[in-house]
Amino acid sequence: MEPKKIRINGADSITLNVLEWSEEGVPIILLHGFSNESRIWDDLIPGIAQHYRVLALDQRGHGESDWHPEAAYDYDDFVADLEAMVEGLGIDRFVLIGHSLGGRVAMLYGGRHPEKLAGLVIVDSAPELDARGTTRISLDTAANPDPTFASVAEYERIMAHAYPAATPASIKRMAIHGVKPTENGRYMLRMDTAFRSAIAGADAEAIAARQDANEKELWRSLGKILCPTLVVRGAASDVVSADIADRMVEDALKNGQLAVVPQAGHSVMTDNPEHFNIAVENFVLGS
Repeated sequence: MEPKKIRINGADSITLNVLEWSEEGVPIILLHGFSNESRIWDDLIPGIAQHYRVLALDQRGHGESDWHPEAAYDYDDFVADLEAMVEGLGIDRFVLIGHSLGGRVAMLYGGRHPEKLAGLVIVDSAPELDARGTTRISLDTAANPDPTFASVAEYERIMAHAYPAATPASIKRMAIHGVKPTENGRYMLRMDTAFRSAIAGADAEAIAARQDANEKELWRSLGKILCPTLVVRGAASDVVSADIADRMVEDALKNGQLAVVPQAGHSVMTDNPEHFNIAVENFVLGS
């Protein structure tokens, strides 16, 4: 099972890459997180593609989508790309699934366009993030300042360190799709180095300031979402706390439910794909 690549216009005159896994049914749009790309969802696809039109987006600065020439990577920029994608593909209503960065984009989009969403899945993402996880991500990014590698195998070893709980198959897939060959025989990340540098250079105070600036709007957005919403949390997540996940479902969302995936950290879909898939499939298929 291989997807069809679609090139579409995003915001700011950039071009986005979309993988279309199936063509029939209500669309499901998948949004990956920071430093990942659309193939992060590969284990989920087979169980939902026969029921939905599945579209996995490489968000700007990631995968095979364009890097923004002025490093425009604020949440509003990602939301504008999603808006352009939905309009460009003529999509009326759809199910939206987002992880981490993609989850926050999904929350903002849902708050601004609640009429467009038939369902929403927020994967280990929240208006308020645990400083343990955000600091870890910043430090992990800073630990690899040179985004080039001698081989795909070298990058795979780095991924195995960064994602210690992920399955070997997930690590291998992230390595294969996360880099591209250069003219000098090395491999470079498909992610924009300017976006990486901004995250790697952020200290705890800068992270907290950025978080505070977005927190209120994200909570407001959750309150505006009308569709059934599943919040998925990795049981060992250091990014989304149990208290915040409960607050999202019990206090903010009008129609929310929570699924906690065992033996999974922040990268839920790579750490425990079996139980992650069951949770999402039960929700989107109404099982």
